[in-house]
This record gives sequence, structure tokens and C-alpha cells, in this order.
Amino acid sequence: MYTLKFNEDGFELRLKQLETQLSDLSPVMQDLGELLVQSTQDRMLKGQQPDGKPFAPRSKTTLARYAARRVRFGPQPLNKSGELRQQLHYQASSAGLSWGSNAIQAAVMQFGAQKGAFGSYEGKGFGDTTPTISIPWGNIPPRPFLGVSEGDRSAIVEELEDWLGGLE
Repeated sequence: MYTLKFNEDGFELRLKQLETQLSDLSPVMQDLGELLVQSTQDRMLKGQQPDGKPFAPRSKTTLARYAARRVRFGPQPLNKSGELRQQLHYQASSAGLSWGSNAIQAAVMQFGAQKGAFGSYEGKGFGDTTPTISIPWGNIPPRPFLGVSEGDRSAIVEELEDWLGGLE
């Protein structure tokens, strides 16, 4: 889960103003959760990290393995099945907001993993061989999908201002 800390002047000031007018900030946090989940899903479809940089592409080895298994996915990662994107969710309370994914691959996609980081197993080879197979079988570069983009920052401020305007 990614936890948003409101320690920027624009966020903190507006939240303090809302706290004086609302007994429970949960609805505000829910609105922000919806906003950030949708923004994250949109970026994933575009293949962008929160900073606007593209995700690291799939390696030639990965693409070759997909081709050998007749799996048809393009070179853009994080969009193979859409599972990771569809499993994004948020948890909102009066005290704050967290969002992320419980998909098994989420942490590896966010932070990357080195070959063998999760151990190995004895696989079935050709003939009488029993090769040791690393998990993962190759290095996976980080592809941060969780975070707050500049557009998100503006949208958060706008959402908080909408809440403040509606209370006047």
C-alpha cells in the first residue's frame, strides 16, 4: 500500500481548514482515494510512472519466452492481463488514506527484484536433467506505478478546495 502523507503546505492547510468544519474527514479521504486509484489506473494504461517516465520495457528474453509459449502481449509491462490495474484499491479513514494492490506481483512491479530473490526450485528439464530454476528467473526492473504525479497534486488541491467551497 502507498500512504499519502499530507505534509505539503497546500494539502496540510486545506485539510486543517476542513478539520475545523467537518467532524469526520472520511468522505474527503474516500473522494481522494477514488481520484488516486483512477489516476494510477490511467497511468498504467499509458505505461507511465508517477513522474511521467515510461515503465522499463519488457526484456527481449521475456518477449522471446512469451513468443515461444504463443502468449500475445506487447512490449509494455503492467498491462498483460489488466489484473494488477484492476486490483487497485484504497483504504480511507478520518485519519488518512492508503492505496495500492494486493496482487501477488504488485511489490515486485513497484520495487523490482533480482534473479533468485525469492529462492529457487528444482524444475523439470529435458531428458534426465533436473535444473535449478531461480525465482524470478531473471532480474525484474522496478516499474513504480504507485505515487503522486504533478497532475495528482493539482487534482488533490482542487478536490480539497471543492470540499471547502461546498462547506461555506
